[in-house]
Amino acid sequence: MNYIGIDGCRKGWFYVCLGDTDNWKTGVIQDIQSLIDEFHEECLILVDIPVGLRRNGNLERLCDKEARKVLGNRKSSVFPVPCRNAVYASTYEEASHINFQLTGKYISKQSWFISGRIRQVDELLTNSVKRKYVREVHPEVCFWGLNGGKSMNHYKRTPEGFYERLSVIRNVYEKCDELVDDALDKYKKRDVNRDDILDALVAAVTARCGFKALKTIPDVPEHDEMGLPMEMVYYQLQSKKKQSQVVVS
Repeated sequence: MNYIGIDGCRKGWFYVCLGDTDNWKTGVIQDIQSLIDEFHEECLILVDIPVGLRRNGNLERLCDKEARKVLGNRKSSVFPVPCRNAVYASTYEEASHINFQLTGKYISKQSWFISGRIRQVDELLTNSVKRKYVREVHPEVCFWGLNGGKSMNHYKRTPEGFYERLSVIRNVYEKCDELVDDALDKYKKRDVNRDDILDALVAAVTARCGFKALKTIPDVPEHDEMGLPMEMVYYQLQSKKKQSQVVVS
């Protein structure tokens, strides 16, 4: 079985793949379909991108609202998600206008910058059997879950934030330093940031640790008009004792 975490980067998508043994692999790809083609059906892919979109109305996805509540001081990391029609627009101005017409809200430039990736995942999963292999995560929710329900203290792009998050991963994945060092050596910073590496890695670790015990925000996910779940999955560690029980080598 392959447990894959994937995060957007300047050059496309950065992924971390963990196996059932000590093997791991990293890479940069242009589309998620190629990842599924490479690993076939023996995989769980947790992607840091919205899956499941509103069509219209002024209601925000419940998973986004609840994620902000649990993250507290890290709540600003959960961006508002454009509606489906806005995601398929050609320009920011068009997308923002469409979103306002359908939801009463304009979209931010941050939301527009990830719209191409949202569209790629939406096209892949809509009316596709592939949807069972791909689920949504938010890295800060993953760190919150692995940290016993406590959000990170520092912003991820600061040195303190980087090492704080690396420490959380180290508690459940002993080879994290080796993997991160290799990725930092292998990929140029202009293509893959170090926080991209940690975000993909925490998603992969979440997939592996929680393969049969993933929890969702909200507990009972909504589904969009295409039947896609609007959820964020995570793995919850309750105590240091439980952490020691799930450490993988």
